Amino acid sequence: MALPVDNHQEDTIAAVATAMTEAGIGIIRISGPDAIAIGDLIFRDSRMRRRLSTYPANTIHFGYVIDPDLQNPCSAESVSRHDEIIDEVMVSVMKHPHSYTTEDTVEINSHGGVFLLNRILQVVLHHGARMAEPGEFTKRAFLGGRIDLARAEAVMDLISSRSEFARKISLGQLEGSVSDKVQKFRSSILYELAFLESALDDPENYDTTGYPQKLDAKLKQMIDEMNRMLTDSESGRILQEGIRTVIVGKPNAGKSSLLNLMSHSERAIVTDIAGTTRDTLEEQVRMGDLLLNLVDTAGIHETEEPVEKIGVDRAIKAADSADLLLFLIDSADELSEEDQRIAALVEDRVGEGRKAIVLLNKSDLSPQTTVQNIRTLFPKLVPIEMEMHSGKKREVLKSNNIPCVLFSMKDQTGWSELQQLIAEMFHAGELQSRNEVFLTNERQRENVRNAVQSLALVRGSIADGMSEEFFSIDLMNAYSELGKILGEQVDDDLVEEIFSKFCLGK
Repeated sequence: MALPVDNHQEDTIAAVATAMTEAGIGIIRISGPDAIAIGDLIFRDSRMRRRLSTYPANTIHFGYVIDPDLQNPCSAESVSRHDEIIDEVMVSVMKHPHSYTTEDTVEINSHGGVFLLNRILQVVLHHGARMAEPGEFTKRAFLGGRIDLARAEAVMDLISSRSEFARKISLGQLEGSVSDKVQKFRSSILYELAFLESALDDPENYDTTGYPQKLDAKLKQMIDEMNRMLTDSESGRILQEGIRTVIVGKPNAGKSSLLNLMSHSERAIVTDIAGTTRDTLEEQVRMGDLLLNLVDTAGIHETEEPVEKIGVDRAIKAADSADLLLFLIDSADELSEEDQRIAALVEDRVGEGRKAIVLLNKSDLSPQTTVQNIRTLFPKLVPIEMEMHSGKKREVLKSNNIPCVLFSMKDQTGWSELQQLIAEMFHAGELQSRNEVFLTNERQRENVRNAVQSLALVRGSIADGMSEEFFSIDLMNAYSELGKILGEQVDDDLVEEIFSKFCLGK
């Protein structure tokens, strides 16, 4: 539901709505009370006539953008082809309230190019518009009541989406998935508030016998749904922003080679000399529908060399912030104390809720470290059979949710298993197929957490046998917290902060 806000803006804004780069087409957007008047000043049709103000809404027209200041003063209605034509264009006309911003809007589709777009924009600004602030067009759509705040945030999420999953959940929110769910919760809470108020005002005509128990059951179901949204949205956040994947291992285990393999580039320097990587290297890579924020780290080992020590400390710090750890072990060497220390670090992080995969690297060579040896690092390691996408079955090992895969950088043995394991670990296919509602930012998640807390307080009051009049305050708090997701009862400063993160022209 859009917000019932009157959007009478006194000024007209303009900006380039497409990327400022050499391109086939660029768009200059003008919105506000004088948008059509400004467009009429600078646009001429194919016969060089000034006609834009006569065009009906939701139409597009071919013509020319001119600079009126350079026009022949003897001709008020038309220009000759010798006057200042800046570009041939297509111009769209949209009228209040049926436009993106709910205001009169003119969009000039010109040939792309930084100089040309800036030239047209300067003419527009010179004749009465002001430069739009970042996100101001979408802000006006919000203030005009066409979209709520959750939908407005989805616009920027959709623009910045970097994976198919992120695109789908952003589009779902833009179409109202979050807003509709939140409105459903609020409607249920509002119904209970109305009943309580009526019962307290007119107790003779409202029977509240057994009502607290019925309310408790409804609130439990609502809390369960909200908690499920929070859980799914945390998984969705990782898939949307990218899985922070940190490669760890002792020096010369093949970490940089793995980064290069996964990124299809020579991003990291690879030599036979141990300790080549002294700092963290980061690369964003795609793996099917997944986005991985891949981090290569220095080999974790005991050292007194100052620069190496800094690299090791940064590697451990990166592991602390990882969503997924790829523990690379060189099967051509025997297990060392360094491997044991790293294994302990990996198990600790998994115990804190992170995920990990052991890659037994260099499996194409004569092994000095085998699966049996890995079991000394992870005593609960057991073989499991895994069905591949191809229909074939492969045996991998699993210990405390830490799978182990035989891997080779040379012939890419284990590559398919690695991709499939990551997808399964983060429930990528499951989350997409379930078509759940995802909260796409921390602001929304915090509002839902606060609403859950308020509803839990109501349940606590019911359990303590308190009077119905005590329920309303916490119910209203939950109602208000959910309303903040839609943009109701939010401070102007928060609105400004949200839209300031948008790109210019949106």
